[in-house]
Amino acid sequence: MLARLSDRNPVLAPDQLIGEMVPPRMFDEVSFDSYIPDPNQPSQAAAVTAARNFVARASKIRSAGKKKGLFRKAATPEGIGLYLDGGFGVGKTHLLASVYHSMPGPKAFATFGEVTNVVGALGYIDALERLSGHSVLCIDEFELDDPGDTMVVSRLLTELVARGVSIVATSNTLPGQLGEGRFAAQDFLREITKLSAIFETVRVDGPDYRHRDLPPAPEPATDAQLEEHAANTEGATLDTFDDLVAHLAKLHPSKYKSLVEGVTLVCIEGVRPASDQAVALRLVALADRLYDAEIPVSVSGAKLDEIFTPEMVAGGYRKKYLRATSRLLALSRFAEADA
Repeated sequence: MLARLSDRNPVLAPDQLIGEMVPPRMFDEVSFDSYIPDPNQPSQAAAVTAARNFVARASKIRSAGKKKGLFRKAATPEGIGLYLDGGFGVGKTHLLASVYHSMPGPKAFATFGEVTNVVGALGYIDALERLSGHSVLCIDEFELDDPGDTMVVSRLLTELVARGVSIVATSNTLPGQLGEGRFAAQDFLREITKLSAIFETVRVDGPDYRHRDLPPAPEPATDAQLEEHAANTEGATLDTFDDLVAHLAKLHPSKYKSLVEGVTLVCIEGVRPASDQAVALRLVALADRLYDAEIPVSVSGAKLDEIFTPEMVAGGYRKKYLRATSRLLALSRFAEADA
């Protein structure tokens, strides 16, 4: 019988949740030296310099925080912040992972969604305490989609910086513009101002290499073809779209990474447009974890660029849906090449 993701129920201890906050394996070996700036985009070389300087300054802060005076521990200096702003595919995550690899431990790397998931799973106080001893928190794809997340993350980062943790983040939206056009509540706007004040912003320009000459979405397989592909691939899973969606609703998103651990191919039968925002956002979180783990995806039913409806893509979560679509298409091409 073929394995199913919907039969998996991972259980994670708090230490494991924090321990999993590391760069995706595709960034295991990157460094500042392996980042090749585009000579036609001088901001890229400037971003490398800024990131190196951040590491030097943040490392000194970390060392100063460990020193003790004659009778008592010296006051902990505040952490610093760096914000790498630019479009998709200009090497921001490469630089973010390079910062992570260059900093002393303990340290953490996560997407914005993973940070909010960890806080949700552990509770605010526990998450703060477990991260407060880190030298740096690296946050990829910093994006604020609702006031609740904004206020929680704003408070978390403010308290971490006060405890000497430095923060480096990437996004394609300037920190003062996060959430722009989505929420007008004054409390939300105050939180945005707090977040913006934490960071020194550095622009990274360049064309999006992931969107250059991409072919259209592959045609879905038939159910029979999909079942054969799964049966002939060691470590593959096969789920119906409805079963998978129902199972994701029962799992906290912090468990999605463990859900796909060890899987070599994800096959999904009967794909169709997501029924509502909650379903769509769970699929975004799953797509991110599959992409980080470089797990190919093969489907039957609708094409993968049809999962998120035009109405959803036109709304406040547009960037999330476009990113997830891009990633799912890339993973489907991996599957197509291996078939």
